Amino acid sequence: MEIKILHMVSGAKKATGVAVIIDVFRAFTVEAYLMNNGAERIIPVGDMQIAYDYKKKNPNVILVGERQGKILPGFDYGNSPSVIENVDFTKRIVIHTTSAGTQGIVNAKNADIILTGSLVNAKAIANYILKNNYQDVSLVCMGLESVSETEEDNLCAYYIKSLLEKHPMELKSEIDKLKETSGKKFFDINLQDIFPEKDFYLSTDVDKFNFVLKLEKDEENNLQYIKKIKMK
Repeated sequence: MEIKILHMVSGAKKATGVAVIIDVFRAFTVEAYLMNNGAERIIPVGDMQIAYDYKKKNPNVILVGERQGKILPGFDYGNSPSVIENVDFTKRIVIHTTSAGTQGIVNAKNADIILTGSLVNAKAIANYILKNNYQDVSLVCMGLESVSETEEDNLCAYYIKSLLEKHPMELKSEIDKLKETSGKKFFDINLQDIFPEKDFYLSTDVDKFNFVLKLEKDEENNLQYIKKIKMK
């Protein structure tokens, strides 16, 4: 198995085989909670205007997203797992746009398969890849707003790699370090309206969910959407 660790939009463009687009803080943690809470499908988009246009045509869709961490005007929810943790999304369609994670999805055009990646379902991702015997794996760390690397996305990539190589790494001490690095913003009292402290703990709840989120193509409507695949 060849495992490549790539970074940001440029890395997404180089991804081949199975591309795991990683965004721990917080896009793909949010998507995991959305799906766990019953969302029928998530439609990831890079351009916020696409989300607004979709809402005009389909008023019942839920808009979730951010720029620079802040909820976008007119959106139903921001990119915060703690805000949607207990919301029922049964049979709802969600349009999701973020500064990093969804940008990776729309740019991974050379990949055969695209999965979203976060710590909350990392083991399920590794098991899915191993079960299907995929040999070309691209782990793409989207970083901060797709412009700089972040410790949490790199950690997730190395954790998935360790699982694929069947030598799982210990994460507790590494997660504790995040409180002083890329996760420090969640403990800043002046940023709690944008980066609530609970988001840190929800995003680092390792292997909470036993499912993968895979990008699928809706040929009839010419769009891509995220589908949940449960692991046994």
